[in-house]
Amino acid sequence: MTEHPKSTLSQGEFIALIAMMFATIAFSIDAMLPALPDIGATLSPDDTNRAQLIVTSFVMGMGLGTFFTGPLSDAFGRKPVIYVGSALYCMGALAAYFSQSLETILISRVLMGLGAAAPRVVAIAIVRDLYVGRDMARIMSLAMMIFTLVPAFAPLLGSGIIALTDWRGIFAAFALFSVIIVLWMGFRLQEPLRKEDRRPFRLPQLLSALREMVNHPTVRLSILAQTFCMSMLFTMIVMVQPVYEIVFERAESFPIWFMIVALMAGSASFLNASLVGRVGMRRMVTWALGAQICASSVMFLATGFTIAEPMNFYMFVAWQTSVFFMVGLTLGNLNAIAMEPMGHIAGLAASVMGAISTVVAAIIAAPIGLLFDGTIVPLVMGVLGTAFLAFLTMLWMGRVEAMTAPA
Repeated sequence: MTEHPKSTLSQGEFIALIAMMFATIAFSIDAMLPALPDIGATLSPDDTNRAQLIVTSFVMGMGLGTFFTGPLSDAFGRKPVIYVGSALYCMGALAAYFSQSLETILISRVLMGLGAAAPRVVAIAIVRDLYVGRDMARIMSLAMMIFTLVPAFAPLLGSGIIALTDWRGIFAAFALFSVIIVLWMGFRLQEPLRKEDRRPFRLPQLLSALREMVNHPTVRLSILAQTFCMSMLFTMIVMVQPVYEIVFERAESFPIWFMIVALMAGSASFLNASLVGRVGMRRMVTWALGAQICASSVMFLATGFTIAEPMNFYMFVAWQTSVFFMVGLTLGNLNAIAMEPMGHIAGLAASVMGAISTVVAAIIAAPIGLLFDGTIVPLVMGVLGTAFLAFLTMLWMGRVEAMTAPA
C-alpha cells in the first residue's frame, strides 16, 4: 500500500487516528446513557424523562454541523476545521459540566454536536486526500471495524467514569477525549489538503445541491427512508436505558447487555456485504424493513400478555438486537442509493443528505422518547410506526424505478 508523501504516520497509526475521530460521535452518545437517570434526578426531578433530550439535542447539533463542515474543510483545510470543531465541542462539554439546569445542558449538547460534526465528516475527507482506490477502501474498512467496537463499550466506560466521579465527570471525559485527538492529529498529521486544491465556500452551491437532490425522485425517497431508519435508531437509543432501569429493573447490568447487543448487531455489515451483490441495495433495505415490521409486531402483541421473567426481558433483548441489526442492513445501502446519481457533487450531497436525515430523525425521535410511561409500548410503537413508513417509502421507490426504467 502506497502512503501519501505528506503523511508522517504509519498506516496503523493513521487508521487508529481516523477510527478515534469517527468514535467521537458514538462516545458522545452512548457513554452518556448511564448518566441520564442521575442527571434527570438532579436537574429535572419533576420529570426525569426529560433527560432523554440530552441525546437528541446532541444529534440535532451534529446534523446541523454536518451541513457545513464538509464544504468548510474544502475551503479552509481539514485541520483548521477540526480545530474549530474541537474548540466548540470542548466549550459545550465544559459548559455542561458546570450547568445548574437541564436547559443549559441541552444548549451545551447542541454546541457539542456542532463541534463533533467536524471529525465525523472531515475524517472521511482526510482518508480521500491521502489514499485512493483500493487503498482508500481498505483504510476505511479497517477504521470502521475499530469504530464499531466503540458503541459496544461506551456505556460500560460511562458507568466506570460515573462510579469514579459523578455524572459531571462524563463531560470532563468528553473534553479530554477531544483534546487528545486534536493533539494527536496536530503533532502527527500534516495538513492533507494543499492550498491549490481548496475550493471556496459558497452557500449557493449548497442550496443548488439541495434542490438537485430534492428534485431527483430516487434520491429524495432514499433520504426519506434513511430519515425513518435513523429515527428508529435514535428512538431506541434515547429510550433503552429507562426501559432497562424502570421496566426490567436491570440498570446495573445495562452497559453489559448493551455491549452484547451491539457486538451481535455488528455482524449485520458482514451479512450485507455477502448478500447485497446478489439481492440489490433496494431489495435488501425493503426486506430488512419488512422483517423489522414483523419483529416489532410480535413484540407489540407480546405486551398484551403476561410473560414471566426472565423470558420477557430476553424477548426485549432479542428485539433490541433486531433493531440495531436492521440499521446495519439499511443505512449504508440507502446512502449508496442516494449518492449513486450524485457523483458530480458527491461532497456537497453527502453533507446535505447527512444533515437532513439526522436533524429530521432527531425531531421525530425526541417526542417519541418523551412518551415513555414505564412500559415498552411507546418504544415498540415508535419503532413499528417508523419502520412501516420506511417500508412504504421503499415500495414507492421500487414503483418509481419501474416507471422510469428504459423499455
